[in-house]
Amino acid sequence: MGVLITVLAVCAVAGVILLAMSVRNVQQYEKGVVFRFGRLLPDIRGPGLRVIRPIGDRMQKVSVQTEVLGIPPQGSITADNVTLTVDAVVYFRVIDPVKALVNVRNYPGAVSQIAQTSLRAVIGRADLDTLLSDRDHINAELKKVMDAPTEEPWGLRIERVEIKDIALPESMMRSMSKQAEAERERRARVIAADGEFQASQRLSDAAATMADTPGALQLRLLQTVVDVSAEKNSTLVMPFPVELLRFFEHQTRDTGDESEERVVRRNGARSALPERQEPSDVPEVTMPARPRSGGRAAVAQERRDNWPARTDTDSDASHASG
Repeated sequence: MGVLITVLAVCAVAGVILLAMSVRNVQQYEKGVVFRFGRLLPDIRGPGLRVIRPIGDRMQKVSVQTEVLGIPPQGSITADNVTLTVDAVVYFRVIDPVKALVNVRNYPGAVSQIAQTSLRAVIGRADLDTLLSDRDHINAELKKVMDAPTEEPWGLRIERVEIKDIALPESMMRSMSKQAEAERERRARVIAADGEFQASQRLSDAAATMADTPGALQLRLLQTVVDVSAEKNSTLVMPFPVELLRFFEHQTRDTGDESEERVVRRNGARSALPERQEPSDVPEVTMPARPRSGGRAAVAQERRDNWPARTDTDSDASHASG
């Protein structure tokens, strides 16, 4: 009786051990690949509790999560003969657990080596400006180059490749900084010249408008005086406006023209009066007509010219009577 109980106890313990060896727990993010006596079984076990044969079967779990793999810095020479160091990061995941286990050993290491060689190849075909300004194109090309040897034969999918940093030599960095500074200075000069050109056009239009309206310049002068006089800690010297001088010049010219016109009218009125009759015993002396010019100076000159002629006429008359 005691021997039977011992045998039953041993069988129970052995059954529990065999059951523990037969049950496998597969997580949601994993896939189970079963090998029976070293031969791959076609069924892939999904997540949950899975039962396998305790003797002869071996299950290997493969994670299907996205893995991140850093690429060590790689020194390379670009297409325009610039030596630089580039490091990147690769995001990949397993899409076929069977191929990832059977076709390649240590697939993370294989992906790392493929990423390093692909990075050097892509950098060697690109120039420095493309690497610095168009990283999206370089990343897409890296992904395309790495997808070819990994997806179909290894069951791995490269989801994304990103270049993290590009280390340039000190001399190249100084040259690039000088180039950028020169470019900025050129843009600043072009912008300043464009501003001067636009300002000159505006000033030309303003000058044309003020030339058409003389009072606008005086108003602008007064506005400038108001702006300057806002600061009470300065002395303001008011310039004499040129328009006022021109106004006085026009007034003087108009006054002189009116005076000359009055003199001309007065002389015309005198010439219209009847001439004085001389005595019959004095012979009439006819003087040639002389045009009268306007102004008091012209009248005085005419009188001086006529006076000697009258004296000669009187002396001739006295001699004739004697």
